[in-house]
Amino acid sequence: MTALADVECSAPDLAEIAAAPALLPVVGADTLVPLVDGRSVPYANLDVAASAPALRSVADRVTEVLPLYASVHRGAGYLSQVSTALYEASRRTIGAFVGAREDDVTVVTRNTTDSLNLLAGCVPANADGTPGRVLVLDVEHHANLLPWQRAGGATVLAGGASVAETLSGLRTELARFPYALVAVTGASNVTGESLPVADVVRIAHDAGARVVLDGAQLVPHRGFSLADSGVDYVAFSGHKTYAPFGAGALVGRRDWLDAGTPYLAGGGAVRQVSVTGTQWQTAPARHEAGSPNVVGAAALAAACDALATLDPADLHAHEATLRAALVAGLEAVPSVRVVRVWEDAVDPVGVVTFSVEGHDPGLVAAYLSAEHGIGVRDGRFCAHPLLARLGYDAGAIRASVGVGTTGADVVRLVEAVRSYVEHGPATRYEVVDGCWAVADDPRPVPVGSGLEGLFATAAAGFLADAAGCGPAV
Repeated sequence: MTALADVECSAPDLAEIAAAPALLPVVGADTLVPLVDGRSVPYANLDVAASAPALRSVADRVTEVLPLYASVHRGAGYLSQVSTALYEASRRTIGAFVGAREDDVTVVTRNTTDSLNLLAGCVPANADGTPGRVLVLDVEHHANLLPWQRAGGATVLAGGASVAETLSGLRTELARFPYALVAVTGASNVTGESLPVADVVRIAHDAGARVVLDGAQLVPHRGFSLADSGVDYVAFSGHKTYAPFGAGALVGRRDWLDAGTPYLAGGGAVRQVSVTGTQWQTAPARHEAGSPNVVGAAALAAACDALATLDPADLHAHEATLRAALVAGLEAVPSVRVVRVWEDAVDPVGVVTFSVEGHDPGLVAAYLSAEHGIGVRDGRFCAHPLLARLGYDAGAIRASVGVGTTGADVVRLVEAVRSYVEHGPATRYEVVDGCWAVADDPRPVPVGSGLEGLFATAAAGFLADAAGCGPAV
């Protein structure tokens, strides 16, 4: 067992944990939210794995560059030239943050999902024209599963009960067929656990396959380097990297990206167009048709700069301490079960999923919000195959931490879950279009938000199905 695992098995000192400060200031840290009893309390954002709050430095950077915003790449005006320089400098910063090699390409995308869909169109076909084989595990977020299934040639490998068993299965499968690519998560968005990247790279490269890493949960929490790891491609999202302004990135080897199908057909991706054909640019322009998101790119670059200033040991210690307190605190509550994928996983990031035996996850999440001002996520977390294999078809509850999380946030969650188990909800809840909500919710919406009349129906209609609020049907 690791030292971290030993910490997770011991009861936390909640008073000591509560004093742990945030590592970096985030926007909204002092935002008050209303409770059903009429009080307002500071929001405890423990849904960082879905979308992280903006770093204060990122918001300041966006305010700084907005007056300079103009057309990019094709404008002769002064501000166009400034915006173009800003965009390309941001690209270099983003690539450097994930250890891009000298000949790697950084494509600015919308998010991890966008990046992996882009790469799916660049995997070389087999000699007979059939899609290149891609091997993916069943532990993946849908963003790192569905693009490969849709492109064809994908094999989904069930993970084992242990890391060692999973790596063995990976090695065996790669020996059966010539695979072009292995797609693997850097850290599970369900449990925070991961496979050792160095082992995956060695196994894949020995079999002649490349590796793409879904870095959405890893990159903001542990740091990552393409050059050091040998990974061929990494995809990650700004909105999980404390820069929620609509940008992400795909960074990796040039040859596939230069030759692959242009992601969007449009201006900026071409060299020459005639009525009979088109000459396409090489990467990254090949995959960035249309006006680029210069403000989003600048925001992501600012977040990368801010995270790069942190001592990696401090970042790791902060998250490990909070995660250990979450796990130990929750497991000390009767009928609470923490979800794990691999019995021998080490050094998980700050994502903890749990269930309360005999209670609907959606009800628990609604209670935490309405009666304690705590934001968590419930459902199946865009990881349906994994939740099904682990026996959580009805979903679970996920709490996640980041650089803006304090120990007090963690303590509030642990104590709130204990209160739920021991005393139950203090108000009445009902299911509306498949999702739990407060009956006759008295909480006001923010004045001037334009949401009047919409708040009570936010989960209605297609959103319940799209978000996977309910159990599998």
